[in-house]
Amino acid sequence: MRIRSLFFASYRDVIGAAELDLELPAGSTVSELIKLVRAQPGARQLPESPAVAVNQAYASADTVLQDGDEVAFIPPVAGG
Repeated sequence: MRIRSLFFASYRDVIGAAELDLELPAGSTVSELIKLVRAQPGARQLPESPAVAVNQAYASADTVLQDGDEVAFIPPVAGG
């Protein structure tokens, strides 16, 4: 199945792209997607458990993905 992964701010810098389309086996979870993303060149700096949203709703690592899902990797935000 094809998953569209979106990266913002510092995560975009680490990945070197704003988005990646990745192939995963049917029934894969967010955790498995994170492992696949971290295996990309230069992506080891991405945290092992980043905050993610699946189709614009926060999701946990055990969320099962569906073909065509959009997964946003949300970097930590500092503010004041």
